Amino acid sequence: MATSQEFRISDTLWEQLSAQLPQHTPKAHPLVCHRGRVPERQVLDGIFFVLRTGCHWKALSTTGICSGSTAHARFQEWVQAGVFARLWDVALQDYDDLIGLDFEWMALDGSLHKAPLGGKKTGPTPTDRGKGGVKRSLLTEAQGIPVGLVLEGANRHDMKLTESILQSLPPAAEAARQAQVAAGSELGLCLDAGYDYAQVRAVVSAFGYTAHIRPRGEEAQAKKAGHKARRWVVERTHSWLNRFRHLLIRWAKKPENYLAMLHFACARITWYNCLFG
Repeated sequence: MATSQEFRISDTLWEQLSAQLPQHTPKAHPLVCHRGRVPERQVLDGIFFVLRTGCHWKALSTTGICSGSTAHARFQEWVQAGVFARLWDVALQDYDDLIGLDFEWMALDGSLHKAPLGGKKTGPTPTDRGKGGVKRSLLTEAQGIPVGLVLEGANRHDMKLTESILQSLPPAAEAARQAQVAAGSELGLCLDAGYDYAQVRAVVSAFGYTAHIRPRGEEAQAKKAGHKARRWVVERTHSWLNRFRHLLIRWAKKPENYLAMLHFACARITWYNCLFG
């Protein structure tokens, strides 16, 4: 079982994250008797603990990190301020500056997850007897760094999300993509058989990509024949995201809360690969 000393934000990561948090202006209390504001790092440690372990917000109070109500309230405040989407964008900019985002071979795939409490952007899961679920559509660059993300109901077909996912790149990723296009690079998009439709090919082409659509079995055979497999990186990134246990099952009714946690996880994955990849 995780302890209060596990799954904390490292000093290196905190240096990156702290600069993106909104500045708080304390309000003077007339009687000077109110409790001081819990430090931002302590709260961010609590939010990361929930993301990493999947525990409920109320259970956070027993860890000694901070109160679950404080962490959840600050989380909602930061979601409204767009903090977590900005963290991901800054992480992508850092990665592009130090290593370089590679859009020559991108990969796209969807992942289904349970959503027992329902809410917007959920729907009946076709592979789970129609129970409520959410679909996470993920776009990665050649090394598996997440550069696009869209949420929809589990009953939405992958092909119908193609245009929205290609439009979802954060500013830093879109700027890097445009730079590669201006340099004359050809952009490839690897997809599985679920995207093998004329409509998908037309959308992909309109965005300036060349579609490479292969069934899973055919990709394995190509790898045995000596050709480099390309699409597997998005499946690995889905696996990386699933290590953040809060993301395995969507308990949040508000899609923006679940999406913010996904952005936080994407930022952490990107920075980790930037520092240690």
